[in-house]
Amino acid sequence: MILSFHPCFVGDQNMICAGRDPGADDIAAIRAANAVILPQGCKQPLYEMARKNCPHVFPNYDAKFSHPGKIGQTHLFRETRVPHPRTLTFACADELRDSHGELPEQLPSDLPFVFKFDWGGEGSNVFLICTRGEFQDVLEKAIRFEKTGQAGFLIQEYIPGQNRALRVVVMGQNIISYWRVQENLETFQANLAKGAVIDADSDPHLQARAADAARNFCKKTGINLAGFDFLFSGDTKTETEPGTPLFLEINYFFGRTGLGGSEKFYELLNREIRKWRDNL
Repeated sequence: MILSFHPCFVGDQNMICAGRDPGADDIAAIRAANAVILPQGCKQPLYEMARKNCPHVFPNYDAKFSHPGKIGQTHLFRETRVPHPRTLTFACADELRDSHGELPEQLPSDLPFVFKFDWGGEGSNVFLICTRGEFQDVLEKAIRFEKTGQAGFLIQEYIPGQNRALRVVVMGQNIISYWRVQENLETFQANLAKGAVIDADSDPHLQARAADAARNFCKKTGINLAGFDFLFSGDTKTETEPGTPLFLEINYFFGRTGLGGSEKFYELLNREIRKWRDNL
């Protein structure tokens, strides 16, 4: 029996767990199921309930919840030894001060560098730091966030990316890649929310390298539904060959425009879920 919590995938039994915590009815249905399909925005309590009580769960979010946020992703990149920009992670502003002294006079990295808060996706809460003044401003922002209970950030090597980044989407066994190209040279982020445009055709050899890297990474981690962001650059302090795809970020809830819109996305997703189900 296939139990679906996903509103757009029909199983033998269908339930919705949006806006509430999972309860007795949910766990009973999960225990009776051969496989459970969860929504893309599944929360940790429902995911853990499904994983503990059913042998087959899609998607596999083990890595998402064991390595949460951008800091967690950085640790995952290190543990799996995949190429990625040099990155320093900090739980709070005080940790940065303790390790690097007076700020912003003593910088933790050469300018320019990228400052990212631990939360947010699709380019949100990401800043290119070019001056000490900009660094001071973003540190003050971090301190204000900490007072509300949101803490953690990372400082990352700036990789000149020719105003583009590669998105590689993994959906089950299917992999789709496309460039997001920023035509506004005053904006350093190459994502659609910041005005970038989609280019699915350029540099297919680089797209193939990144697709292979994502595929191998997913074999190690079990990830089967995510959008990976990659950069390519020969101008980097990382010990990689020019043209090596650098893992930048994992988006477990990602935009669909580059896939042809929501309708196409759900068509692809349903197909991959059925393939996954048939191979159990």
